[in-house]
Amino acid sequence: MFIDARGLGCPKPVLLAEDELSKITEGIVEILVDNEASVQNLSKFASKNGIYSEIEKVDNYWKVKLVKGYPCEIDVGATLVVAHDNQRAGTSPAPTGADIVHDKKDIFLIIGTDTMGKEEKLGKILMKGFFETMKVTKEIPHTLFFLNAGVKLTTVESEIFPLLKDIEEMGVEIYSCGTCLKHYDLEHELKVGHRGTTNHIVEGIKDFKKIVWV
Repeated sequence: MFIDARGLGCPKPVLLAEDELSKITEGIVEILVDNEASVQNLSKFASKNGIYSEIEKVDNYWKVKLVKGYPCEIDVGATLVVAHDNQRAGTSPAPTGADIVHDKKDIFLIIGTDTMGKEEKLGKILMKGFFETMKVTKEIPHTLFFLNAGVKLTTVESEIFPLLKDIEEMGVEIYSCGTCLKHYDLEHELKVGHRGTTNHIVEGIKDFKKIVWV
């Protein structure tokens, strides 16, 4: 399978690769990208999911090859191998979302806005990319807490709450501030997670290793 993702910013190349790989039990997916950030993110994605990957620089772009499902001898003469199939290397399988979540309570992530930055249109694009990257890389917090305008993401932002449902299914606990839902008249619009209170934040100070605000 072949994907030309040149001209696409992160995390789109990783999302395209994940979609193609989900359709097969074994095989090879090749992705063309033209920025190093996408190369690095594809490499990390492969490593976390136990997929063999290699990179080849071609002129002004890169070819990333992902091999899923079977031991495969690949000619690496002119390529740089950046990750190995965990089973072939004899290491432990990559951690799944559930494995990460059920460790000690590590990160309590608070989302206090529905955009990232002051420019609203760009900020919404960045926010969507943030959750898409979280989903694909499986770098997930233990708990997500939405407050202030952030509760719009769990209620009326149709491009965001489906992503949050996927993240919730990975084991993340999701709460939206009840007072904030009432303020925006969104109490009956909650699409994902549960109604929460500021007690979650107060208790989080002692229950979590780290609290991060966005």
